[in-house]
Amino acid sequence: MIEQTEMIVSSWHYHPPAGPVDDNDDIRNFTSLDVMKKRASSKKGIACRFTCKFVLNEKTVLEYIAEDSYVIDLEDVIDRTELLTMIRNSFTKFKEKFELRKLNTVLYNRSIRPLAESKIDLDAILPLLV
Repeated sequence: MIEQTEMIVSSWHYHPPAGPVDDNDDIRNFTSLDVMKKRASSKKGIACRFTCKFVLNEKTVLEYIAEDSYVIDLEDVIDRTELLTMIRNSFTKFKEKFELRKLNTVLYNRSIRPLAESKIDLDAILPLLV
């Protein structure tokens, strides 16, 4: 059985720009994924930590970090498809938290870029679940 935990926002550092921002301003955002192994005597699992930075004129406007975990029975075998589903679900929760919190910032009309699934090395993550 696979259990997903609640996503925890560990960092939300917002630095409002000095001047006004409009839709034409080039606010870039970068998202990264870190996956860590978790283990207990009767369970195994992973933690997915997403980090997103929004940058305007080489200055960070927002640094947002959140972590989500999966707890899995030791006998369960996770394949590539299931792992990708888990990461997608975590990313969806990450985006939802951002969408709720961004409303009080200059990023109210911005979104996090879609997950670049082709860049995720599933083969490097799968051994963490053995």
